[in-house]
Amino acid sequence: MKRRADIATRKQAQLTRTAVLQRAGEEFARHGYVHAALRNITDTSRGCLYFHFTTKENLARAVIDEGFARFQSGCAQRMGAHNRAAEALIEFSYALAGYGQGDPAIRAAFRLLLEIGDYRGTAHLSIFDTWSAQCRQLLSRAIVEGDVHKDTDPDELGPLLVEIAYGVRLHTTATAIDLPHSMAVVWRLLLPALTDPAKAQYLRKFAARRVMSVPVHRTRGPAIHSPGYGRSSDTQIRKGYPDTRYRRR
Repeated sequence: MKRRADIATRKQAQLTRTAVLQRAGEEFARHGYVHAALRNITDTSRGCLYFHFTTKENLARAVIDEGFARFQSGCAQRMGAHNRAAEALIEFSYALAGYGQGDPAIRAAFRLLLEIGDYRGTAHLSIFDTWSAQCRQLLSRAIVEGDVHKDTDPDELGPLLVEIAYGVRLHTTATAIDLPHSMAVVWRLLLPALTDPAKAQYLRKFAARRVMSVPVHRTRGPAIHSPGYGRSSDTQIRKGYPDTRYRRR
């Protein structure tokens, strides 16, 4: 009986913690770190809140962890739809520029990342280091696959792509202006220097179509996605590409 009671207690504690993180995400996303009020985060006693998170900073860092866990999961799904590393890299850049605007936990994570200032959650590793490592790995794969020139340095270009995409996201959030097309411009300018003309032409079209995969930023209401985004249209573009390796298998 005692063991069952302990299991039930742990389950209830986990449910409470999850609910607190959800409410905290909404509060931090709306008001930021400084102006977020802990009294708005829980319907129960403050003691229940402090049982899970001893300080406001600890709570904020847990929200960062939760938000970026959701962000990384969403990115993995989107990138997993592409066989080629170059396509996955472009997809990731668009996700970093705008994915998750409709999720309060993700919005809060990005906002807290900037406002707390050390760009991490509870771990010691900066989230920028994680993203840069992802881009470096994808660039290295793209070089092996023959889609990026061998003289490209992943250690230089990987972090630069993160900085560019993150900057687009900051600009979008600060100005409430839809800027996903900025990433299309970035790739239109970069690709001719990274690959041969035929592949650059295909990848530029691929990048342009990713504009529709980024949620439209709005200051009110849910994020909106274009119904025209999907695999079938990408496959249609691939049919005109001379290198058949890009066709879906």
